[in-house]
Amino acid sequence: MTEAAPTVVIVDDDPAIREALGSLLRSVGLAGKILASVPEFLEYGRPDGPTCLVLDVRLPGLSGLDFQRELAAAKIHVPIIFITGHGDIPMSVQAMKGGAIEFLTKPFRDQDLLDAIQVGLERDRARRQREAEIATLRERFKWLTPREREVLPLIVSGLPNKRVAAEIGTSETTVKVHRCQLMRKMAANSLPELVRMAEKIGVPTTKP
Repeated sequence: MTEAAPTVVIVDDDPAIREALGSLLRSVGLAGKILASVPEFLEYGRPDGPTCLVLDVRLPGLSGLDFQRELAAAKIHVPIIFITGHGDIPMSVQAMKGGAIEFLTKPFRDQDLLDAIQVGLERDRARRQREAEIATLRERFKWLTPREREVLPLIVSGLPNKRVAAEIGTSETTVKVHRCQLMRKMAANSLPELVRMAEKIGVPTTKP
């Protein structure tokens, strides 16, 4: 499946800044969505591909920092680069503690912004890949039988077949069959790989 093209979303209430940043993005071949306010961003919605948000700190209505907090509270993960003409240390500290990639004070070097954008896009691409992988693993997990789901945490905890059999009240041979079925259904090529898969989808483990 082809990944959608990356998009840089600019939110700034200054038309001159919007035009300058839009031109900068076009000059390096990046797709940009240029907006004037947070409500416009909410109406536009999040792009399908990797995304980076370049956000002015001071905006009409909801400020950039307030919007960062709202996104975090809603568990909406998008890399943010703050830009401002009126920045101070407390603002930058708050932004960075909230997970911002960069806090740039106008006027800033174009290359500094472009470097931060690349970091943001790569970070969002990696997040999307992780989420897609976890979704695939959860879909595979759904096809396990109740018995196989019972056996899985015991196996990934490192318990030998004999111990697993004793735990669930069955034969060692039956446990071996369950183990093979688990490996096949989860598409795991080895036990360590199955362990990593189980960790990613939050399967609990049992102490040996």
